[in-house]
Amino acid sequence: MVYILLGKGFEEIEAVAPFDILRRGGVDVQYAGIGGKEIEGAHGVRVAADIAVEDIAAADAEMIVVPGGLGGVESIEASPEALRAVVSVNARGGEVAAICAGPRVLAGLGILAGKSAVCYPGMEDQMTGAKITQKSSTVRDENITTGRGPGAAIDFGLRLLEVLRGKSAAEQVRQEMHYGK
Repeated sequence: MVYILLGKGFEEIEAVAPFDILRRGGVDVQYAGIGGKEIEGAHGVRVAADIAVEDIAAADAEMIVVPGGLGGVESIEASPEALRAVVSVNARGGEVAAICAGPRVLAGLGILAGKSAVCYPGMEDQMTGAKITQKSSTVRDENITTGRGPGAAIDFGLRLLEVLRGKSAAEQVRQEMHYGK
């Protein structure tokens, strides 16, 4: 199972595009809501969470994803349950992903220490311990995948699918979506 964390003020495209791409690729994915099951994004779009963040089965998670949107990131940072889930998935070597402002959560937990990553431009000083680059829309270092921002949401989703199901699965979905190339 893949869990995408949703806190009030999340960046909608960064949560919906990867969710959609992963589903197209046959991955089991659920939204985990912080503070309820209907979560409002940064631009007023409401998304129904599948489960509450407290119900994440971190021991069985293939991946946990932290979308950006400063409000959503602040919600995640204020949620002990969300932080525990991220730490738990990372500690057992599971896949951890974050996009835009989301890598700030990972940096705050020490998960990005010594790792190459990308984040929303202008937030580099909040990525304590990370080796930040802006040369690519997505960066992967060991079990950590990061994405730059809203415009990278499709690239990020395809990269997550590649990590979980391989290059051919990601390429098939990319072609079916008529994206790029």
